[in-house]
Amino acid sequence: MDAVFLARLQFAMTVGFHFIFPPITIGLAWLLVIVETIGWRKNDERYTKIGKFFGKLLALTFVVGVASGIVMEFQFGTNWSEYSKFVGDIFGAPLAAEGVFAFFLESGFLGLYLFGRKRVSKGVHWFSGLMVAVGSTISAFWILVANSWQQTPAGFIVQNGRAELTGFWDAVFNPSTLIRFWHTFDAALITGAFFMAGVSAYLLLKKKNTEIAKISMKLALIFGLVVSVLELFPFGHEHAKQVAQTQPEKFAAIEGLYSTQQGAPLVFFALPTDNPPDLKGALEIPSVLSWLAFGDIDAEIKGLDAFPEDEIPPLWLTFVSFHNMVILGLYFILIMAIGVWYLYRKSLWEKKKLLKVFLWSIPLPVIACQLGWITAEVGRQPWIVYKLMRTSDAASVTVSAGEILFSIILFGGIYLLLGALYVYIMAREIKHGPEPLTSKEAIA
Repeated sequence: MDAVFLARLQFAMTVGFHFIFPPITIGLAWLLVIVETIGWRKNDERYTKIGKFFGKLLALTFVVGVASGIVMEFQFGTNWSEYSKFVGDIFGAPLAAEGVFAFFLESGFLGLYLFGRKRVSKGVHWFSGLMVAVGSTISAFWILVANSWQQTPAGFIVQNGRAELTGFWDAVFNPSTLIRFWHTFDAALITGAFFMAGVSAYLLLKKKNTEIAKISMKLALIFGLVVSVLELFPFGHEHAKQVAQTQPEKFAAIEGLYSTQQGAPLVFFALPTDNPPDLKGALEIPSVLSWLAFGDIDAEIKGLDAFPEDEIPPLWLTFVSFHNMVILGLYFILIMAIGVWYLYRKSLWEKKKLLKVFLWSIPLPVIACQLGWITAEVGRQPWIVYKLMRTSDAASVTVSAGEILFSIILFGGIYLLLGALYVYIMAREIKHGPEPLTSKEAIA
C-alpha cells in the first residue's frame, strides 16, 4: 500500500463529504435573506413561515457541515506534515482568518436568527439572517484564498527550505482568488436555489401548504435562472480564461488539447484515453477554444505535448469531470428557464412531471460542485503547490499506510452514519412541511 495515495484518498473522502454542505448553507442563507427582507417590508406572514421552515433545514445542514469540516483541517498536521512545515506561515493565515472572522460570525448569528424571532425587533432579526449569509460567504472566501494560493502562489519567497510570506495581500489576492471565489460562490447560490425549488416542488406534489410552497418555488426559480446564467457567463468563462493563462497544463487537460496548435478547437464530446493520450469520437468546433481563451481565433494554445511528461495531470478524470460539470451547468439554465416560462404562463402548478424533475434535481448542483473541485485539484497534479512543491513530497514520513487505511475505514463508517442521519432528519422535516397559515393569516 502506498501511504501517499492513501493520504490523498482520505483527504478526497473527507473534503468530498464536507463539501456537500457549504454550498447548500451559503445558497440557502442568501435566499433566506431575500425571504426575510420581503416578509419584513410587506409584513407578510407567509414569508415568515418560509423563513422558519427553511431556517430549520439550513441549521441542520450547517451543523453537519461543521462536524465534517473539523477532520479536514487536522489532516494537514497528521498526513501532510511536510506540506505544513513548508507553507505553514502562509497557509495557516487564511484558515485562522476563516475561523476568527467567519465561523463565529455565522454560528453566533444563526442562533439569534433561529430563536430570536419575536424576541428581538424585526430589524435585528433580519440583520441576524444577513450576518449568517455574510459569515458563510466570508468563510468560503478564506478557504478559497488558501486553495487558490496552492493553484497560483504569490506574495512569498523560499528561504531556509520554507515558503515565507512577503506580501499578505499579494498572497490573498493571488491571480486566481477572485474569479475562483465568484465562480464557487455562484455555484453555491445555484445549489441553494435548486434545494429550495426541489423542496417546494415536493410540497406542491404532496399538496402541503401549497400557498407557501408556490411563493418559495417562484422565488427559487427566478433566482435560480439568474445565477445559473451568471455561472456560465461571466464567471465560468472568466475562470477558464484565468486557467488558460496561469495553469496551461490544466487547461490543456480539461479541454482535451493534446497537441499545441493555433485556432484550437472546442471539444463538446469525446472519450479520452490516458495511454496513449487520445480523444475518441470527438465532436469539436474549430478555432472556438482559442477565441474563448484569448479572444483571437488564431491564438496559439499549448497542448500537453509542450510540457514535461511528469508535469501532466491525470487526463481522463480531469477531462471527464470538467465536461460533466459543464453539461450540468447547461442543464441548470435549461430547466430553470423552462420553470420560469411555465411560471409566466401561470401553468407551472399543473406540470407534475416538471415538478418531479425539480425534486429529483436537488443533488445535481452538489454533484456539479464536486466535479468542479475534482477538476481543480486533479488538474493541478502533480503539484500540491503549483510549480513549488510536489504532492509526493508533501506527505508525512512518519505516518504508515496501515495507520492511514485504518483511519479511512473509521471515518468512512462515521461519515456513512452521519450522512444517513442527515438525510433521515432532513426528509422528516421536509415531510412535516412549513407551519400552516391560520385562517386570519390566509385571509390577510
